[in-house]
Amino acid sequence: EYGEHSNNRDSLVFFAQLAEQAERYEEMVNAMKAVAKLGIEMTVKERNLFSVAYRVIVGSRRSAWRILSSIESKEVDKNLEKIEFESRAIQVKEYREKIEDELTNICNEVLSIIDDHLLKHSTHIESKAFFLKMKGDYLRYMAEYSTAELRKDVANKALASYNEAINYFQGSSMTSPTRLGLVLN
Repeated sequence: EYGEHSNNRDSLVFFAQLAEQAERYEEMVNAMKAVAKLGIEMTVKERNLFSVAYRVIVGSRRSAWRILSSIESKEVDKNLEKIEFESRAIQVKEYREKIEDELTNICNEVLSIIDDHLLKHSTHIESKAFFLKMKGDYLRYMAEYSTAELRKDVANKALASYNEAINYFQGSSMTSPTRLGLVLN
């Protein structure tokens, strides 16, 4: 899929860039996931490609979830028969739940890659903070559609990730986009 050098870092990164230009984000994700699993520290460019790939595929699903949640919560057209409404409401609910399942799977995949590979191989403050912020972001995305106790748990984990990322910058005069993003969160 990525050419004859599918385990070659440069080939994988090039393929991810190619997939991004072609707006084939699922393939971009797969290429960057392979880079993440090489057991090396990602460069700034690689981190950004990894982040963009997942942000796009999660972003479209988050948008779909918000639209479906809005449709689900709207008042029924007064002219619809009750039975027809119930059938439609069930259909909307099932579709929203399908999107939630996809979001959960993608977010868990990102969180697993960050914990199992990226944080383990990050040696620079900026890199660790970047992935901790990203972890917090994906936990926060999960909190958006979670309910009750799960929402509280996921939100607390997101906050803990953000705080851990902020701690990497304590005592440092270093300015960076990651640090700014954390402050604005």
